[in-house]
Amino acid sequence: MAEPEGDMNEPVLLQRFAAWLQPGPSAKDAERSAFFKDGVIVLDTNVLLSLYEYTETSREEVLSAIEQTAGRLWMPYQVGLEFVRGRRSTLESRKRALSSAATEINKKLMAARKAIVEAKDIVCAQLDKYARAHEEIARLDDLATDAAVDKYLDMYRLEFKHYLNMLKADHGLALNSADAEDPILLRIAKLYGEGVGKQPDDGLLRERLEEATAFRFPNKIPPGFSDSDKDTPLKSAGDFLLWEELIEYARQLPPNGRRVLFVSNDTKEDWYEQGSGPSSSRPWPSLVDELRRRAQADLRIETPPHFFSGIREFLDAKLAADTYAEIERVSEAFELKAPDRPMTVTEATAPGLVPPEELAFAALKSAGLVSSAVHAALESTSPSQRMFQWWLIGVTAQLGRRATGETEPSVDIAAAARSSGRPSGDWVSGTALSPGEWLHRDSSWIAPWFMTLLKSVPQADSAVLRGLAAQQAGSNRRSGS
Repeated sequence: MAEPEGDMNEPVLLQRFAAWLQPGPSAKDAERSAFFKDGVIVLDTNVLLSLYEYTETSREEVLSAIEQTAGRLWMPYQVGLEFVRGRRSTLESRKRALSSAATEINKKLMAARKAIVEAKDIVCAQLDKYARAHEEIARLDDLATDAAVDKYLDMYRLEFKHYLNMLKADHGLALNSADAEDPILLRIAKLYGEGVGKQPDDGLLRERLEEATAFRFPNKIPPGFSDSDKDTPLKSAGDFLLWEELIEYARQLPPNGRRVLFVSNDTKEDWYEQGSGPSSSRPWPSLVDELRRRAQADLRIETPPHFFSGIREFLDAKLAADTYAEIERVSEAFELKAPDRPMTVTEATAPGLVPPEELAFAALKSAGLVSSAVHAALESTSPSQRMFQWWLIGVTAQLGRRATGETEPSVDIAAAARSSGRPSGDWVSGTALSPGEWLHRDSSWIAPWFMTLLKSVPQADSAVLRGLAAQQAGSNRRSGS
């Protein structure tokens, strides 16, 4: 079938590259309205998994809004596969975050009690030294006993606990709901009905994988090339497989008015042409061209906040301001923890990422670390301790101390390095440790967070940690990284 042309009165150059000459997906409201009222709507996996992140009230409003598009929703097989596999890890992530917050609050309140008692001791020492004010000292001792301070702090403890429990209740989903009786899964299943793609046969799947890995990804042809470094071709090609299904489905639509609205939180460079700033990015015009060339269909790509504003505007869906604010918040945060998209954790990103609890403790066990000080560091939310947590996960995997899972993030964090130059301005020379504690002292550098950690743990665990760091530094030097 010949490629459809635009206005025949326009020069051919403007017709051929019309998608590249448009300002982006926020063009004319009349054109946008047609996608919402008549187009096929494809929600990416991350949009569906976001439903597990909303509060119960917002989730109900969001689902009701999506129901306004019922009959025009279509789910690629790839999206369905990623969705059913990713629900549990999304729920577990929320559970870990709330549990970690409760633990950290208790630690902070205990530290506050200690600080109050220590402050009282300072005042009492000055009263004794300069005034011999025994009566006042006795009064302060009575005022700031552990029990008395606990009584005051309990007010905060109960209030903080109340709000955390409210978050748990407002979520409205138990962890075990990520099974067959999962209410969100059942709701989504009914919403899509028969509009779910079939699994491609092995021959077709192999052809698509070969096209992705041998041709498109090396040439950075969107979508999906940003995932090309995943550990298997099948995982790397997830977005491309989705895209191929979308094109195949669009070909089967009635020939007049073929429109596809694709909604995703993914705004990486393999979906969006990156401009000079976030506001100047736009979906790749080549995607619009490809769908038009291969399926004679029009394409529009939107993020969830933009999509739900369109449902509200064109389909009269009711979305409260608080719900819309929650949609924006979840959309902004989701890319950091999207299941089935293993990331690489670095020194820059580690302080803001909560490692999976079971993964951190598996690393702890495999390293043979036993002290309460190390356990406390593993449960802390401070930036330096987050660095330690991720480093321990990474180094035990790198050195083969434990088996790694398919979706486990890779970690690019070193606690020490052997080099002639300082890796970073705040790294400490290996000479800060004694010859018995560290080999190659004159040619080694130690990360400041790791040096602080070594000083805070017992000698036995310190020796284990130094051994891991030294092995990693030697391994990285041999590999040239």
